[in-house]
Order: sequence, then structure tokens, then C-alpha cells
Amino acid sequence: MLIERIYDEDLAQASYLIGCQAKGEAVVVDPRRDIAVYQSLAAANGMRIVAVTETHIHADYLSGTRELAAATGATMYVSGEGGPDWQYGFDAERLYDGDKITLGNISVQALHTPGHTPEHLSFLVTDGAFSDQAGYLLSGDFVFSGDLGRPDLLDEAAGGVDTRCEGARQLFASLRDKFLALPDYVQVHPGHGAGSACGKALGAIPSSTVGYERLYAWWGPYLTANDEAGFIAELLEGQPDAHAYFARMKRQNRQGPAIMGHRAALAELDTAALARDLARDAVTFVDTRPNTEVHKGTVAGAINVPAGKSAASFGAWAVDPERDNRPLVLLAAGQDEAQEMWDHLVRVGIDHVAGYVTGIDGLPAATPRLVQPEELDGFEHALLLDVRNRTEHDAGHIPGSTQLSGGRVLWNLEQLPAEGTIVSYCQGGVRNSVAASVLRREGYDVVELDGSYAAWSARLSTPVG
Repeated sequence: MLIERIYDEDLAQASYLIGCQAKGEAVVVDPRRDIAVYQSLAAANGMRIVAVTETHIHADYLSGTRELAAATGATMYVSGEGGPDWQYGFDAERLYDGDKITLGNISVQALHTPGHTPEHLSFLVTDGAFSDQAGYLLSGDFVFSGDLGRPDLLDEAAGGVDTRCEGARQLFASLRDKFLALPDYVQVHPGHGAGSACGKALGAIPSSTVGYERLYAWWGPYLTANDEAGFIAELLEGQPDAHAYFARMKRQNRQGPAIMGHRAALAELDTAALARDLARDAVTFVDTRPNTEVHKGTVAGAINVPAGKSAASFGAWAVDPERDNRPLVLLAAGQDEAQEMWDHLVRVGIDHVAGYVTGIDGLPAATPRLVQPEELDGFEHALLLDVRNRTEHDAGHIPGSTQLSGGRVLWNLEQLPAEGTIVSYCQGGVRNSVAASVLRREGYDVVELDGSYAAWSARLSTPVG
């Protein structure tokens, strides 16, 4: 048996390929939409992908289940649990508690583990050539290393009302009746790692065991004492802000994400033609450089989505394709870099990319305005905006600031003053650059606090003289 973890550092998301070498067949669990990695991995191991499934209706990224099935002919399996309000809207085989997907000697058994979402499934994997007992659990967003999937996302991002407490009760029951009923030796392979917004304190360790989590996870004592009320209070306390784009992901994943099919390589665009398109506001320019480079000069009306680890998340903060589907033009060092950036963007459903350019010479220029920490007290502004998470704001903030996380800014413009200057900050400046660029494109006068909260707080602790 082969189990391969495919990890996306951007979204802190894990998908898995489980394969039977004897039969040459594989199933993929929780794929993302740029599917070449799964096809390459299967081919390298002499396998065909014959099945694709997912643990639940995801909120943080757009599922690649339909994309991979369309490319390979694999059978799709999705949860049939959760009741009528949580049924998928596209044709696929339904899995219920106890159902199995079989590949040669390997069985992948669905366990209904509600709590994070009502329809959530985990998958018990048995290598029949080695043992008749399950040895592995793909836990999705149910159990993470050291943490649990948050049960409040339906309220935070999917339009639910007061579902969090019921979700927490379901999670308690799923732990008690399903997870802790498994042998301690069962290996746990979660769907997310540290940095995901699907929990509040996820560990960076890629896997765990039932026994280790039973002994050392924060929730263990509550289960031992059968303290459901204490468990619920601890679970719901201090959860981070949910990004506003999660609502779109939830809705599209339930309906069935659009199938992109083959994507041609992005073309390098003519600068003169691009300048004309920018003058007509017919495209959105995406500056993919670090904020420190953007602050030296960028393209007028550009949004800053730094390439690298968080490109998909930042892209989904800055672009809502349901609200504005103007094609994007990427600033990139070359075709490979542009293509990689596009791969990140399609993971959150931002598909419409017209091409790329390698420089900004000849394009309308702009330089973002900055204010230094020592100048802030005397700087006239209508709003001091903290774009960090509320938990960060609660832990310490600049007096007089208003908190609205960067992942919610574009969807909450009515909370901002219609006139006057907004001074914005985050912790170190990266998230602030993304949010500030979005607001500038929306017509707001935004000045960034240079160095953000870290620079402001460091000044307070620096001795004078």
C-alpha cells in the first residue's frame, strides 16, 4: 500500500493519494484544483486514479474533486450524511457511515464524524495484505495534530445562525463515539496543518496517533471527565476570524466547482496594449512583489498579492470573482513564475488570468503613501484601521484603532468612512499592503503605517537618549 501526503504550504492543506501497488489503482482524498501533482504522482508509481473523494464541503479552498475526475475518468464519492440541508448539488456516488471504497486489498471506510460540518466524513484505511484491522485515519477537518476543526465556520462564513454550539456538541460526540473508540496505534493524517484558519492552534506535525491525541491534546481531559460544557466553552473561545471568501468556497463546493480542463500556458503581454487596458480599467493588475518593493513604486490601481506561501489566501482577500471578473494581469519574473501564481489562484476559484508582464516600465505609475510611527500622533486621519485578526487586536493594539481583518475588508466597505484618510496597519506590513491596495483600488485614500504594529510597539520600548 502507498499513502502519499500532498501538502500545500499556501493554504496549509493536505490531500492524500492512497494506492494499491498490486492492482495499480489509487484514490485521491481532498484534492485541490491544480491537479497535475496527483497525475504525476500516480504515473510515477504506475497507478491509475480510479476514485476521488473528499471529507466534507470545504470552506477554505475550492475542491478539485470534479476537476480530477473529469481528467482521469475516476469515480467521484462524496458524503451523503448531514441531512437534506447539507447535500452536494452534483452527481457523485454518496458515502454513508460504514461504506467502503475498495482498491485491491485496500479498503477506505467512511466514518461519519460531524462537528466541523454536519456532513463531515473521516476515512479509515486498512491494508488487507498486511492486516485485517485499520491502521490509518484520514481525519480531514475533524482531528488535527493537537487541535480540532472549528465548529463555528457555518456561522462565520456560510450564513448559518447559531450553529456553533450544536456543532461543538456533535464534535464532542464524534470524539467520544468514533475517534476514541479506535485503537491507540491508528495513525492520524489530518487535512490541515499550522496556519490554517480551520482551527485555532493546529500543530505543524504532519501526523499523529489516536493514542497520542488521547493523552496530550487539549481536549483529552474534557472527554475523560465527560465535561461537554467545558469542552464547548474551550473550543469556541478565541477562534480566529474567518475570511469572507470562505462563504464563496462553501457555496461553490456544494454546488460543484467549475471544471477548467486544460489550461494553456500564460502568455507575456505587450506593455503598450496593457497600458491601454489599464487606462480603460478593463483589467486588474496584480503586483506579486513583496510589500517593501511595492512601496518603492507600483502600477496605479494595482493590488498587491505577494507570490509565495500565502498567494492563494491573499488573492482571495483581494479578488472576489463573483463581484468583479475583470481578467488579472500578473507581474512575474517569467512564464514559470506566472504559471505557478495562477496555480495558487485557481485553488480559491480565481481563474480569469489574461497573462503576465515582467516589468512595470511604461505602465501608469503610483507610489503608496506611508506614515512613520513617530508621525502617527500628529497625522490627520478619519480612521485608524487594524487589519489583523481580532485575537491579535485583543492582545494589543494602537489606541483608537478599529479592527477589521484583511480577509474581510473587501466585503465590509460600509464599515469604512466615505471621506477622509484611512491609516492602516497589520503586524509587520505584509497583510496591510494587501488590504491597503484593495481599498485604494476601491477609491479610498489609504496611508500605510510603515512597519505596522511591530514598528509602532518597538518605538515605545526604545530608550530615548
